[in-house]
Amino acid sequence: MRIGVLTAGGDCPGLNAVIRSVVHRAVGHGDEVIGFEDGFKGLLDGHYRPLDLNAVSGILARGGTILGSARLERDRLREAAENWHELAARSGIDVLIPIGGEGTLTASRMLSDAGMPVVGVPKTIDNDINGTDRTFGFDTAVGVATEAIDRLKTTAESHQRVMVVEVMGRHAGWIALESGMAGGAHGICLPERPFEVDDLVKMVEERFARGKKFAVVCIAEGARPAEGSSMPYEKGLIDKFGHERFTGIGTRLAIELENRLGKEARPVILGHVQRGGTPTAYDRVLATRFGWHAVEGAHRGEFGMMTGLRGTEIAMVPLAEGVSELKRVPEDRMYEAESVF
Repeated sequence: MRIGVLTAGGDCPGLNAVIRSVVHRAVGHGDEVIGFEDGFKGLLDGHYRPLDLNAVSGILARGGTILGSARLERDRLREAAENWHELAARSGIDVLIPIGGEGTLTASRMLSDAGMPVVGVPKTIDNDINGTDRTFGFDTAVGVATEAIDRLKTTAESHQRVMVVEVMGRHAGWIALESGMAGGAHGICLPERPFEVDDLVKMVEERFARGKKFAVVCIAEGARPAEGSSMPYEKGLIDKFGHERFTGIGTRLAIELENRLGKEARPVILGHVQRGGTPTAYDRVLATRFGWHAVEGAHRGEFGMMTGLRGTEIAMVPLAEGVSELKRVPEDRMYEAESVF
């Protein structure tokens, strides 16, 4: 069997671990593996290179992806689906293993529905892919954000400041929830539930009244104030890939809190540092297991499927289920956080 592998969408700690695992398991089956460069763009343009054991040596702990990544406009993705026979014949692949988030898996489903043999591997630091309990990269991102909150607490206390820490999470607030809980943030704002600025102001005032002269608020980039709130908010424009461009909710909230409290408030935007660098041990193991099971699924002919973590076991999940809806933070998890803070 000749297997093609690609990484698409945003980079994520653990991508190289999946590539390495695919190659190792494929070699065990006597398969040949090629890697398409820069995601689906490489598939369309015919840019690929062979991947053997030497090519993936030493990449387990590396962040990013050795194959490169790129986002592609929907028109070009439809072009790929319409011409999959030609693309597969040109590269000689029998199956494609795309590794990516919601956009990548949606494109993978398009290819699968058109008839191309596809086995997907879900990745996103946002942990918002349906059909899997966890995605690799999430644990690393939560660790980075938690450490940032830990560090910011000491400087906030030293200078009697309010620190607003903005983390990634466009439509799902898993990173904000878990890093906020792990770091002991005093307020957590998620996309799933619009926040009331008055509540945050009251929380800070009560802390200062008790002699706690600082506060840390962890906010997801996709969070927004409740409708009718006195805090001004404007939705960002939609880019050519269909994603909303967020307008810096962390900075806006910090300005609002400083104006209303009369106390110094500083925004800290963690941004891409959350998804760069070395993956945690958990993410390396999960990514390795996903790669191993993707190859096994290909050999069983389980096309139109993706790997997923169910409890402690890896299961094959229909791509249709994976992209049916985003996995967002449920009410009971928000209630848990409220009970702690």
